[in-house]
Amino acid sequence: MDPVTRVPGPLGQRALLITTLAVPLTGWTLHALTLHRRLAAERRDPLTGAQRRAAFEHRAQRLLARHRQDALLCLVDLDHFKGLNDTHGHAAGDAALAATGERLARWAGPHGVVGRLGGDEFAVATRVGEDAIGQHLQALVDALHEPVPTEAGPVAVAASVGAAVPDYLGIHALPALMRGADVSMYRTKHSGHYGWAEIEDLQTPTVNGRRVGRPGTTLERAA
Repeated sequence: MDPVTRVPGPLGQRALLITTLAVPLTGWTLHALTLHRRLAAERRDPLTGAQRRAAFEHRAQRLLARHRQDALLCLVDLDHFKGLNDTHGHAAGDAALAATGERLARWAGPHGVVGRLGGDEFAVATRVGEDAIGQHLQALVDALHEPVPTEAGPVAVAASVGAAVPDYLGIHALPALMRGADVSMYRTKHSGHYGWAEIEDLQTPTVNGRRVGRPGTTLERAA
């Protein structure tokens, strides 16, 4: 059967031309949509749904530039994560990471961005009114300390949170804000509270953008 319907006369010629053009255009549209979805998937961590580091940094810097008055940057690190894996198994560890990604996304809201920087470390950039920052951060800490349901039953989790407020610090460059949030996070590590970045924290020495002395910053000579 002829796949092209032919209508006699000038109208039929125009209909044939439109049909002929529509086929490749539809194909290109589907190809572009598929490519867009694939690229979007590549930017996300499949376990947690958070943005990968490069995608997070791009979107976070854009948010910080557009919303200087009410932007907020946080770093989050799960406490005792290795012990959780060793005690309850990797499935429980994966459940904790996935739950953390979901909780951070819910806390950040539709205009925020969540990134998984690696391992059990996350970053969040969002917008919060100045008067509500403390309350908002405490709500985050509370959410991150809720037990995580697993196949073996609920598992206790905890996290450390460090915050950097661009408007308070007078700086909006993402690397400096992440450095300050990192320092404040480790200052309150295992305390069950969130930490605030102070101006002097921005001057802390770093190795590849990470606080000196932090795990992963020491280079050891190979044997």
